[in-house]
Amino acid sequence: MTAIIATVMATSLAADPLPSWNSGETKSAIIAFVDAVTDPESKKYVTPDDRIAVFDNDGTLWTEQPGYFQILFAIDQVKKMDASELTSDALKAAAAGDIGALLASGKEGLLEVLAAAHTGMSVADFKSSVAQWLDEASHPTTGRPYTEMIYQPMLELLSYLRDEDFATYIVSGGGIDFIRVLSEDAYNIPVNQVIGSSLVSEYVVGDGAPVLMKKPDLFFNDDKAGKPVAINHHIGKRPIFAGGNSDGDFQMLEWTTSGEGPSFGLLVHHTDADREWAYDREGHIGVLNRGLDEGPGLGWHFADMAQDWAEIWPEE
Repeated sequence: MTAIIATVMATSLAADPLPSWNSGETKSAIIAFVDAVTDPESKKYVTPDDRIAVFDNDGTLWTEQPGYFQILFAIDQVKKMDASELTSDALKAAAAGDIGALLASGKEGLLEVLAAAHTGMSVADFKSSVAQWLDEASHPTTGRPYTEMIYQPMLELLSYLRDEDFATYIVSGGGIDFIRVLSEDAYNIPVNQVIGSSLVSEYVVGDGAPVLMKKPDLFFNDDKAGKPVAINHHIGKRPIFAGGNSDGDFQMLEWTTSGEGPSFGLLVHHTDADREWAYDREGHIGVLNRGLDEGPGLGWHFADMAQDWAEIWPEE
């Protein structure tokens, strides 16, 4: 009898593509959508070449509190700078580890800190510093390695979509070179399917081999209305599935779900103050107003973290 029960349980788990998602409207809607677009007999069938899914990263695939992880990386790099180089309030706040003061400095302050931590080196050296940081650093609140603060339900969703012949892309306001360091190991997403913000790079030939040097000027900001532009530039097709968590993702979901064929918009709603953080309309990180107000009328679905996710972290 025990063997029979174990077999039934294993079969049940195998049949459930999203085991860390609680049963409910959102999980059912995801599965129904995927079933419809992958069934050749369905009127909503989409050929594999057009099964494109795009996802924001910060707050959608991994945690973004108390600050974007790339900002926390930059802060740790600024802490290594000489005091004479700390020429602004933003740099001084970063060196002191004062995340609140840094976020309060606004976009200009953040860009200054990012430029200080991301430039004056080759792209290869930058990626090496990110990889080393990810190996050694830990989250200031949980003490976990940053790569353990990815969302298990979203890992399952990515895997489920790929099993059904979707191409999964990251479309993030974060830096493209930063995300490419971790995308394959963390999400099984290859580097050529990562789209993000970028600084200017310069091709330089010195005494040794040619290198790409990172410059402080912003090349492209992959946020808000920039996301559909970047999707068109990098992919050349309109996605049929988009996942985000903030108003910075609104235009990406709007673009995805305004096509002629079937589409799906998903917003991760941070409602779980016990297991993660609860936030939406207020704050400097992951603000969600338009999505909450307009998303339901646009047919978008919400992954309510407290209600829809049985687990959050992979180790659970």
